[in-house]
Amino acid sequence: MNYTPRLKEMYKQEIISSLTEKFGYKSVMRVPRLQKIVLSQGLGEAVADKKLLDNAAEELSKIAGQKAVTTISKKDISNFKLRKGMPIGTKVTLRGDRMYEFLDRLIAVSLPRTRDFRGISPKGFDGRGNFNLGVKEHIIFPEIDIDKVNKILGMDITFVTSANTDEEGNALLEAFGFPFIKKN
Repeated sequence: MNYTPRLKEMYKQEIISSLTEKFGYKSVMRVPRLQKIVLSQGLGEAVADKKLLDNAAEELSKIAGQKAVTTISKKDISNFKLRKGMPIGTKVTLRGDRMYEFLDRLIAVSLPRTRDFRGISPKGFDGRGNFNLGVKEHIIFPEIDIDKVNKILGMDITFVTSANTDEEGNALLEAFGFPFIKKN
């Protein structure tokens, strides 16, 4: 039995044809696709408390379904009591089936659990078709047990696409079911 994530199947069967129709691509290979999703947390308080970094990496691993790595500082910043080489955050890069599974859970379960959720602002595009999303509380993910959380942390989620423009990237993410706020 071979398992394919729901959104990956949807991309192959519906999204490719709808984007080709909308933008007039000559080849299927020109159609934008999701390349990777990067989850990252910057933990400034980790300078004083190393246990915070371990807990954050463990929780990020639960959310992503893949082991999180710690990121280290690249330079000294005396105002933040930061030295080069000190662990300062965590990150996970998702590709393939895990990426589509995470995207499905994010859209269907986690984002609707956000307090006062009315949609995502489409202002997070970078000019090259990639989208950045900030989440204020990581407890919106069902993998996290709220009773065992020491500190509520935020995270950045970056969606890297093969799109050339923001319009193409927006159309791709909307086709996946992203709840963008509509412009009036």
